Amino acid sequence: MDRLTNTVRPYSWGSRTAIPTLLGTPPSGEPQAELWMGAHPGAPSTLDRGDGPRPLDAVIAADPEHELGAAAVARFGPALPFLLKLLAAGEPLSLQVHPNLDQARAGFADEEARGIPLDAPQRTYKDANHKPELICALDDFTGLCGFRAPAGTALLLDSLGVPALAPLADILRSKPEPEALREALTAILTEAPETIAATVLATTEALERAAERAAADPEGLGLPAELATALGSYAAVGRIFPGDPGVIAALLLNFVRLQPGEALYLGAGVPHAYLSGLGVEILANSDNVVRCGLTPKHVDVPELLRIVDFRSAEPGVLHPVPVPGSDGEELYPTPIDEFRLSRYTLDGTAAVGRRIPGTAPQILLCTEGTAVLTAADASPVTLRRGESAYVSADTDDLRVTAADGAPGTVFRATVSL
Repeated sequence: MDRLTNTVRPYSWGSRTAIPTLLGTPPSGEPQAELWMGAHPGAPSTLDRGDGPRPLDAVIAADPEHELGAAAVARFGPALPFLLKLLAAGEPLSLQVHPNLDQARAGFADEEARGIPLDAPQRTYKDANHKPELICALDDFTGLCGFRAPAGTALLLDSLGVPALAPLADILRSKPEPEALREALTAILTEAPETIAATVLATTEALERAAERAAADPEGLGLPAELATALGSYAAVGRIFPGDPGVIAALLLNFVRLQPGEALYLGAGVPHAYLSGLGVEILANSDNVVRCGLTPKHVDVPELLRIVDFRSAEPGVLHPVPVPGSDGEELYPTPIDEFRLSRYTLDGTAAVGRRIPGTAPQILLCTEGTAVLTAADASPVTLRRGESAYVSADTDDLRVTAADGAPGTVFRATVSL
């Protein structure tokens, strides 16, 4: 049971204040996008067991069965299979898709065989793993997730009155869903740069006008309420990324607003982008991102079109559900084994801490109040907001208690066995 020292990633889209506010530290003035907790080789957490700071990936590699447990090693191999993050979006992230496991293995092998360096700007696959992920909002959180039904997008495009969007609306209305979505996205991403730049500008201006009209008369545009309220967010994306085809591609996707405690699961092939807000994110231990737009980084259009899931779906907003027989654990259910995210809400009145099961590796993150971790034959670890601890698989009688009688919240990241 070890307190972790974690790395902040200063990506340009990061909020300058959200993570410092949670941690209670002064802002640096630079974007602070993600706080990584785990053993990813790109930025492993460190811990100190009395012999100085050591990276978590090295600690695990030295004795995988002790750290992870025999069952986890047999199921996932001798490495921590998940990465936990605090994610703070001040501006939209790139519009992106993640591969499934077979696609990741094939793509990584192909780029390795072609000798493309891992740090090359045109490199798409950084590893051979898939990257399903779950984001849980800590404040008001917005994003884009999955394709909207084509008829609804055609209605949106029609309402904007931009002539260049009319062919896309016709495609979406006249063809079967997978074919319509594929043809529309292909047309957007392969349009000549000067043509798409003009379309993006006209569309952004139309979105701003429509957002103003919707604010004055929410029903006046003839759009469903969830679309009318999203117009301003789509317009903001256009202003941040002038000329980017991802601005038009974003109109094909569902707009989602999460309240604190709500979550989204994003599987392989689902196009998505986080727009704003602070959340706890957990994902398989991978860095594979295939981008559609809203970024100056490499966009691999052929590979993107190969792995996208061209089906519409309502974004499935998740709420935590009580785990039967547990001591107050609430689980965010997902169809993945490499990670499992749950939370404990501490009311501060319990004299004995809530029992947390063991037998697998886990990271505990405090997001509210102050939590005290205790375990057999271990010194207590106190976690304040934004602090985390790694717990090895062989830890006995692990418990969490709110400090000083004040309420608290602790997220538990582990695997599903």
